This record gives sequence, C-alpha cells and structure tokens, in this order.
Amino acid sequence: MGGRASSHESRIMPQSSNISAALFDGEQPKDPRAILKQVYGYDAFRGKQAAVIERVVAGGDAVVLFPTGAGKSLCFQIPALAREGVGIVVSPLIALMRDQVEALKQLGVRAAALNSSLTPEEYAEVRRSLADGTLDLLYVTPERITTAGFKDMIRSTKIALFAIDEAHCVSQWGHDFRPEYRELGHLAEMYPGVPRLALTATADPHTREDIIDRLALRSAEVFTTSFDRPNIAYEIVERDQPRQQLLRFLSRHKGSSGIVYCLSRAKVEETAEWLNGQGIRALAYHAGMDRAVRDTNQDAFLKEEDLCLVATVAFGMGIDKPNVRYVAHLDLPGSVEAYYQETGRAGRDGLPSDVWMAYGMADVIQRGRMIDSGQSSEDIKRVERAKLNALLAICETPGCRRQSILAHFGEAHPGACGNCDTCLKPVETWDGSEAAIKALAAIYRTGERFGTGHLIDVLLGNENEKTSRFGHVEMPVFGAGKDLPSKTWQSVYRQLLAAGLVTVDHEAFGALKLGPEARAVFRREREVRFRKDRPTSAKASRGASSSGTNARSSLEGADMELFEALRQTRLEIAKGLSVPPYVVFPDTTLVAFATQRPTSPDELLGISGVGQSKLERYGEDFLEVIRAHTR
Repeated sequence: MGGRASSHESRIMPQSSNISAALFDGEQPKDPRAILKQVYGYDAFRGKQAAVIERVVAGGDAVVLFPTGAGKSLCFQIPALAREGVGIVVSPLIALMRDQVEALKQLGVRAAALNSSLTPEEYAEVRRSLADGTLDLLYVTPERITTAGFKDMIRSTKIALFAIDEAHCVSQWGHDFRPEYRELGHLAEMYPGVPRLALTATADPHTREDIIDRLALRSAEVFTTSFDRPNIAYEIVERDQPRQQLLRFLSRHKGSSGIVYCLSRAKVEETAEWLNGQGIRALAYHAGMDRAVRDTNQDAFLKEEDLCLVATVAFGMGIDKPNVRYVAHLDLPGSVEAYYQETGRAGRDGLPSDVWMAYGMADVIQRGRMIDSGQSSEDIKRVERAKLNALLAICETPGCRRQSILAHFGEAHPGACGNCDTCLKPVETWDGSEAAIKALAAIYRTGERFGTGHLIDVLLGNENEKTSRFGHVEMPVFGAGKDLPSKTWQSVYRQLLAAGLVTVDHEAFGALKLGPEARAVFRREREVRFRKDRPTSAKASRGASSSGTNARSSLEGADMELFEALRQTRLEIAKGLSVPPYVVFPDTTLVAFATQRPTSPDELLGISGVGQSKLERYGEDFLEVIRAHTR
C-alpha cells in the first residue's frame, strides 16, 4: 500500500506531501474553509467553530468552552495553518501530544511535539524544522514553554498563535489543577501581538472566570455552546452487587471499547483481573503502575477495537479515541465537573454511547473524608464539599439527569430528554415525611455521634453489643423504623444528605449531624418526598439506551458486512502505521462508506472525513473493499 511510512519515521517528522506544499506556501492567510475541505475532508464548520477561527485568524484572543466531541482542536489547528508561522499548542500530557501529532501527520500537516520522550536526534530535528520554518504546529508541555531554553529556541521564529488546551488545569477550582499552568499567564507580555486561545471541555462558571483571570484573557472573546451531549445515555443505579451490575451493563457492549473508572489502584487491578476471568478483555491503568506497562496498556486501548480499560482518574484527560462506546463508574467521582469530563470520553464521534454509575452512601463518606483530610485551604474544601453534594443531588434526583447536569453548568434544559434512566423509566416517589422524622430523631437522640450503619440498627431495633453498650436499646426511637427494610433506610439517609438535611462529620468517623433545615421537618413545616430505589434484577437494570449503542446499530445485512470488512482493512492499515484505527478514519466515515458505497476517488473525496492526504495515502485500499462488496 503506497504512502505508508514506518512507525519510526512517522514519529519523527511528517512526510511532506504535494497537498501541504501547495496549500501552505506563501505568506498570506489562507482560506479556513479551503483548509477544512482539503486537509480534513469536511464541507462545513460545526456550531461556533467558524466564529472562533475567524477571530483567531484576524489576530484576536479567544476562550473556547465547548463540550467534548464539539471539535475544539480545529479551532486552533486551522488558524495555525491559515496564519503565517508556527502554531504552538500547550498540552498537559505526552500521550495526548503524541496522538494529536500522529493524527495531523496522517492529514499531511507538518506537526511535531517537544517533550521529554524525544531522543536527541528527534529533538535536533524539531529544532531544525523550527529554524527552517517548515513546521505548522508544535506541541509543548506547560513546564517547557516558559523555560529560558524554549524562549531561546523560538526567539527568531514567527509564531502564528498560542493555544492552551485543557485550560481548566489553570484553576484551583477545577478538578484537574496543575500549578505549572499558572505561568502561562505571562505569555501575553512575553509575546505581545500573538493571538492566544484557551480551550476546555468543562468549566463551571467559577472555573471559567478563573481561567480568564489567570491567563490574562480579559480582552478575549468568550465562545460557549451547549454542554449537552445528546448522544450519551445516562444511567445511575444504587450499588447492590456492583460486580454483577457492571457485568450486566458490559454485556450490552460486546465488540466495543470502553472505560471502567474505580477510585483506588487496588480496586482497578482487582476489577481488571475479575473481568478477564469473566471473558471480558480488560487492562488496568493507574499512576502507581510501571510507566512502560501503563503506556503499553494505554496504547492497546487506543489501537484495539474491543477492549475494556479499568482505570483511576489518572487516565483520560484529553483522550481522543472517538469510538469509546461506554464509560462506567464503580465509585462516585469527586464533583459534577469530574463526572461530566469522565463520562464525556464516551461517544466523541457523535454516535450513541452509554454511561453508567453505581454508588452508595459509603462513596459519599469516603469522598468527604478525602476532602477533609486534604491539604487544601478551608475555602477550597468548602467548594469541594458543595461540588460533591451537587453530584449526590444528581444521583438522587427523580427528574431528568441531563437537566440536572446542565443546570450545574448554568444551562437551562427543559427535561424529559428521553435518553436517561429517569426519563425512560420515570422514578416513583413516596411521602417520606414520617420516615424523615424518624431518621432525624435517631441522629438527635443518639447525640449526633454515629454513622449510618449504627443509626439503622437503632431504627430496626437490632440489639447488639454497640446498641446495648450505649444504652440505645432503652430509647423510644429504638425499633421505631421496623416498618421499613434496611435498604430503604440507607436510601433515606442518602437522600437526606443530598437534600442538605443531614451532614457528615468526617472528623468524628463519619457521624451524621442535623442540618439547619432539619428543625422544619421535625415541626412538619416541610414535606419530604423520597425517590423509590429501583429493583436491581437483571431486567430492571437494562440501561438507559434502548436504541442500540454502536456504529453498527444503524446498519443491516450487506451494509453491515461491508462495514466489518472496512473495519478489518482499517485495522490492518493502522497496525502497519502503528497508529490507532480512528486516525485512519473514524467509525462515522466507515458507516458512510458502507451506506453510500463510493467507487471512485472523486466520490470518496465527497465523503465527510476524507481529505486529500488520506485519499492519496490509502483511498485505493478502501475503494478495493467497497468495489468487491458492490459487484
């Protein structure tokens, strides 16, 4: 197959192509739409991409707040190609840089990365390309960009723009704070007149302000679009038998790639081992692993089509694999932002995808303990507690999950989305005023010194060593809750916590205390309604999405056969190039091949996602497959 390079060659520098030479010669800004079509193979910009690009090409600063899958990368890649000079992209992860650079090279764009993984020869090659003016995009880490050595390296280089990716890392209010990002605020004074973009896929109003302030982007135009991800189906369940619940969820995704998040490293490894024992190919990923093993597992996830990666949150920022079909959480994330960011790794290609989470009271207590024992200031701890409570409220809502998530980001949604578990199967509620009074009375009568387990023992009238030792068997509240099972009382306490009627004192080993509003409940001035927990049988846990959740769900018969043949060809090409399959073509493009069946290079070029460089590199390989299935 013509046009392929060895993995070693492609790591160092892109092969120049006729396209790039023709497109990028000259000094005048090029037409962004021509670049979009010729390089990327798309006919039109999406959403506010065109407005951002126009602003930056004209030399203005921009803050871009788009959800995952909305095409943020084009907002800096195309202006870098349209303007004179090299676009410098600040990216926090070496793995992310590598993937983006590789994808750009496949498009015929002259891109490179500058990081600690380079050999001296590769480093020298990048320096040479900068000096020669033969680079379109250079990816660097935030640690490197403000060093004297880097400033010296680019002293005589014409710079098209600075793009700061994953910009929420600059904010201590964000869920991924990186102190080295703080230095990036100096770029404005160091390189006056060079346009700067800050980009993030998640930022609550507080974090947005912090980004603008710390990166000195007060004069920047802010571009924001809806944070809704309509292709993602949300499902949140009460933890019962978590492994069996997870297995039922994963059984709906055979042949697809996805991520399972766990809180601890030990749980990651145990879960991965258990899944392999269940016949599901799974690999582990966490920060405590040997780096080589970790990188190998990440690489396998990006390049294979049917793999479950079990990971801590160390995995994921900026992961660009577009065909992640599911994300599962076995533990509660720390905030709505973290939940949104992690679930947002699913379905970046716009095709239907599922996210699922199992949680319980123990999660809330553990997360709260982590906040309280942390090194942050009291102000930050207070914000973190509020964020945790906001996530708990989303878990416990009887209303539309999508509406609750978007409300957190300051976005109104009418609800009834039809693509979350509470909309597809509305939650029943019950008058919980009496139960709430009993639950709160148990806290009050026992002196606000005990956790949920003990309080439930008191309510159920369980006579044991602890209830006897503290004299709780003699109290009027002892046995007052026998009318409800233990599981219901667990749900009651979780929902009281979500409503702010009780709080957790982590310094007192998770003891529950009465919130300020509890008095109104005791006085019957405030009605309390609780959601009914769902049954956890296999049938009841059937998921939010009813429409099938992968690219193939829309294909039938001969189209399906062709799609699978195209997938196989893509995999072979990707292995030969040592790149992830989606770098060759995303699933959406293969679906278009399978349904539209182009038989000539011109027809192929008319398909969304086919640019000139990819047509030249491996268009003929795919045309052969299509022709063979069309005879």
